[in-house]
Amino acid sequence: MSTKLNEIDQPADSLSMLVETSTQQLKSLTHRSVGSIKSITRRMNLLALNALIEAAHAGERGAGFSVVANEVRSVAGEIEGLVSGLGSALGDGVDSLTQAVEHLASESRSARCIDLALNAVEIIDRNLYERTCDVRWWATDAAVVACAVSPTEAVRNHASHRLGVILSAYTVYLDLWLCSLDGKVIANGRPDRFNVVGQNVSQEPWFALAKPLASGDEFAVANVARVAALNGAQSATYVASVREGGEANGKPIGFLAIHFDWEPQARTIVEGVRLAPAERAHSRVMLLDAENRVIACSKGNGLLTERYPLRTDGRSQGSYIDAAGRLVAFHETPGYETYRGLGWRGVIEQSA
Repeated sequence: MSTKLNEIDQPADSLSMLVETSTQQLKSLTHRSVGSIKSITRRMNLLALNALIEAAHAGERGAGFSVVANEVRSVAGEIEGLVSGLGSALGDGVDSLTQAVEHLASESRSARCIDLALNAVEIIDRNLYERTCDVRWWATDAAVVACAVSPTEAVRNHASHRLGVILSAYTVYLDLWLCSLDGKVIANGRPDRFNVVGQNVSQEPWFALAKPLASGDEFAVANVARVAALNGAQSATYVASVREGGEANGKPIGFLAIHFDWEPQARTIVEGVRLAPAERAHSRVMLLDAENRVIACSKGNGLLTERYPLRTDGRSQGSYIDAAGRLVAFHETPGYETYRGLGWRGVIEQSA
């Protein structure tokens, strides 16, 4: 199962920090330069004042020099005014640039997290699409069909062996159960681990959803749940009808349930989201079901019991800042191939 997700090596936050540092340096340099020019103009004003005093002492002979001194003082005043305006304008411009970059970085961060949330839910849907193919295919296996028709001990043993062979080639399943139409387990692939033959599963949600299946081309799946008969393991259970002759339109003679080993597979996906090292410590990656129940999480407890207060405002994707100041980005499943998905969402929660 592939878990590689897209990664941006240089997050937008790094760009924002770089721009902030550069603009602070520019503002500091501007402040020093403006200060130096103002110091020069103060000296010019002082020289002009001294010149005016000397010209007054000289009387008529200093009249021409007095004109020059006044002009120097006027020029110094103009320079000071220009420099003050330049400093103010440059400071405002730098502040506006900083705000624009911060806004751009925020939007880029949100878009990136939405994309990562989409990738997470797409990967799980791609894998669950394969499960829907598996259950419909294996329900046509000759050993499975024969056991559903006549579950004698020898036939059950053969079917159990066959299911075990399938399990040995697929590491993502806990067990495979062949059930009768009334909900009794006839055979399973791991009888050494799970003593379930003879148990009645007719009250299980997935069994109730399977009963109305109209053909062997259809499947049913219930919400992720802990299965007591599988030692309390978390399972996503897919089920298809077993039909006479293994034909899609044959008479239903039983059901095949495949128990996807949910917890380790889902954990691999949410922990495999390619966040930058600096982001990972303050990020939480989740998968939510259609009722916003946390069914996978990169950190924290509450799996299958916590309901996340996601605000979608009717959107299939988006982001917002929650009351705690955290970025919350989400994306609803788009489905995969013929698998429309179950209304699940990928969610990235990220503190500042």
